[in-house]
Amino acid sequence: MPRKVANTNPNNPNCVGENVSPQLSWTAVPDGTRSFAILMEDPEGRGGAGVHHWVAYGIPASVTSFAEGEVSKPSEKYIGGKSTQGVGNYSGPCTPPGSPHHYTFVVIATDLDPKELPPGLTREEVLAKIVPPAPMPSHAKGATGIVGLFVKPN
Repeated sequence: MPRKVANTNPNNPNCVGENVSPQLSWTAVPDGTRSFAILMEDPEGRGGAGVHHWVAYGIPASVTSFAEGEVSKPSEKYIGGKSTQGVGNYSGPCTPPGSPHHYTFVVIATDLDPKELPPGLTREEVLAKIVPPAPMPSHAKGATGIVGLFVKPN
């Protein structure tokens, strides 16, 4: 991942970028899809406990891409959840020196109405709404993902 997608924070020396969200797009939308959710996670963050960098949902089925920088701030195209950093928009890597970190973007197609969920849900709360406990039916129609690798430059 290029340096510009990393977060910017003058109080954190590991945040060396501009917080420009990467371009994202997906195809082959499953039948019955009414909305999408996007989750971005760094599984190596916080010493292996993971960092949820972006939680977005309520993305209408007609939206199948975001331009570079488009989700670096709140947008009417999605409902912002609550990331580990406490924000509802894209929050880029703040990778410490050493080993690279993997940043996983997962797009989940759902049959949920795009405005059915309230803003501010955590990753776990969104997943519980999409895939509730049995015997309730799953609202997931399918998923796809991509993994980016970021190494803090010297």
